[in-house]
Amino acid sequence: MTTILLAIVIGAAFGAVLDRIGASNPAYIGKMLNLTNLNLAKAILLAIGTGSVLMFGGQAAGLVDVGHMSVKAAYAGVFLGGLLLGAGWALAGYCPGTGVVAAASGRIDALFFIAGGLLGAAAYMVTYPAWKASGLLDSIAGGKVTLGAVPGAEYEGLTALPGDLLGIFLGLCFIALAFALPERLVPQKAAAQPAA
Repeated sequence: MTTILLAIVIGAAFGAVLDRIGASNPAYIGKMLNLTNLNLAKAILLAIGTGSVLMFGGQAAGLVDVGHMSVKAAYAGVFLGGLLLGAGWALAGYCPGTGVVAAASGRIDALFFIAGGLLGAAAYMVTYPAWKASGLLDSIAGGKVTLGAVPGAEYEGLTALPGDLLGIFLGLCFIALAFALPERLVPQKAAAQPAA
């Protein structure tokens, strides 16, 4: 029961942060995707980078149990699904997590987004045998692998580089990119000038 309560508290806190930084606002997400306001992208990069440095640094220091690391198998269907998710995110202005946060904050359109996601998941379940037979779910690149070998982990590394150090390095790159990105890459359109 404690685990469930802790998950609810952490989930609510995470949702509040997502709402606070604008991740539950489709207009704000649209501005990020059309490169006119990169503040949300910067927050995402900073969060991923900080999480990577803390996780891999904690593993290297022996503070984080490597057994908690979970790696999903790579297969062609994941890349296809990622493209579909990205297209849906761009069209709807929500990803699954931000859609739930938006619904919790009272946005009615997010309820339709969630319903569509559940219908899509149900359609995938019904058609799963066809997807499995297509070969799109067959493992590629060794299946469950990491970029670098992590000591004590059950996953193989694609390279001989030490995985913890590689994770810390990539995390620092994400943090640096978050600070280096300008507020926008595409200038906002100038306001229309009144006719003289």
